[in-house]
Amino acid sequence: MSVQPLISVITVVYNGEEVILPTLRSVLSQSLKEVEYIIIDGASKDKTLEIIEPYRAQISHLISEPDKGLYDAMNKGLMLATGRFVMFMNAGDRFYSPQTLEEMFANEAARQADVVYGETMMVNVAGEELGLRSERLPLRLSEHLTYRSMQRGMVVCHQSFAVRRELARLYDTSWKYCADVDWVIRCLKSSSNIYRYPGIVCRFLEGGLSRKKLKGSLKERFQVLKKHFGFWPNLFNHGLIVLRSVWFIAKRGKLY
Repeated sequence: MSVQPLISVITVVYNGEEVILPTLRSVLSQSLKEVEYIIIDGASKDKTLEIIEPYRAQISHLISEPDKGLYDAMNKGLMLATGRFVMFMNAGDRFYSPQTLEEMFANEAARQADVVYGETMMVNVAGEELGLRSERLPLRLSEHLTYRSMQRGMVVCHQSFAVRRELARLYDTSWKYCADVDWVIRCLKSSSNIYRYPGIVCRFLEGGLSRKKLKGSLKERFQVLKKHFGFWPNLFNHGLIVLRSVWFIAKRGKLY
């Protein structure tokens, strides 16, 4: 009988020849051995698959086929996962160190939790550290994260968030840009035991879908948060988001 992995790490990639290798090596170099690694490739037309191929034997599942977008690909990964926990480390992002997963799940409290989360280090394309996400954005990481913590924005980075697999429902692909916000909220709503890992979980490559489509992302985020928290509370909280952003810009000279 095979032993159930502690965690399934899912990487989604499309035409990622410039960014997939650091992600791949980061996952495969983890000192924690109870890891199932899943890669979902959207039928890349560049050298992504050639780069992955030498590591094929270390990858639990590799699918390369057309998909209906990022969140459809992420759903494919969720449906393949067998670990007690699942998390995403998409192309361009990396674990903070080779010991990250081992340290995250070093104690029984974390292993018995519904959600385990931690801090995020922002990096540029050269891999240089730009600072902690909670310091570069007006989004302070909650010490005691709940779904209500999300009323004022995506306070936890998607790649620094591991959730028990049975609580990780599929992404709602009707959202184009903010299905991850909706997914994290739904995961947290289903969770009663949430553990804060005191360290840094990932090196997050600055940019991404929501940053590239910022206007559409902001509009959709409003709709996602309205769905979960109601129109008037959401309107109030978005006013606070705007004020906080203005204060943040005045203090730092820029938002990012």
